[in-house]
Amino acid sequence: MRPTLAELLKRPLALWLASLGLAIAWDLGAQDMPVMHLLGTVRGFALRDEPLLSLGLHDGFRQLALALLAALVLWTFWPGPSARAQRRERLAVLGAVLVSILAVNLIKINSLTSCPWDLADFGGRAHHVSHWSWGIADGGRGHCFPGGHASSAFAFVGLALPGLTRGQRSGWWWLAAVLLMGVVAGAVQTLRGAHYPSHTLWTLVVCLGSAVLVWGVVMRGARMPARA
Repeated sequence: MRPTLAELLKRPLALWLASLGLAIAWDLGAQDMPVMHLLGTVRGFALRDEPLLSLGLHDGFRQLALALLAALVLWTFWPGPSARAQRRERLAVLGAVLVSILAVNLIKINSLTSCPWDLADFGGRAHHVSHWSWGIADGGRGHCFPGGHASSAFAFVGLALPGLTRGQRSGWWWLAAVLLMGVVAGAVQTLRGAHYPSHTLWTLVVCLGSAVLVWGVVMRGARMPARA
């Protein structure tokens, strides 16, 4: 069966539009600073160096993401009849993950937005400037938007695309797992003062958008098994 481009992207694109709407709604509500003021003071963020967050759920999570990426590479190129039959699909998933990571990092490199803990409100020297204000420096170190740590989870949203495309439960389970891990990763950095909640939301938008784009380009016209 050769699915049309519309069939390939129906569910993934709907999810991306939902994530985009959520991120825009959050920004319009201007809730970043109120949330950060609940967590930090002019003395900084009390949980910034909390071992469970900084070592366990930050450094440890990053190592887990690297291990998962290595496993994904092995799965993509693992020899065998079934692997050869699914090679295009596996390459699409791997490409979705890699492009998601690349997209987030390219935006971060060019972003002048500083992290919350760099703001004068929390003991730093920067002043708050919206991440929409491209080209306007805030007096801090910048390169904080979107959330790199959250992307170590959200980048793997491509794993859900084969199942979502076929309407299989596995796609929804993968999606739920990736979203849960991304929310946890983003929440950790917000609690530590490293990222605003909006950074996590926009990381999801970038990763999911990148994954949908790669999936549509690579899998267009490919034969796929019927829905299980």
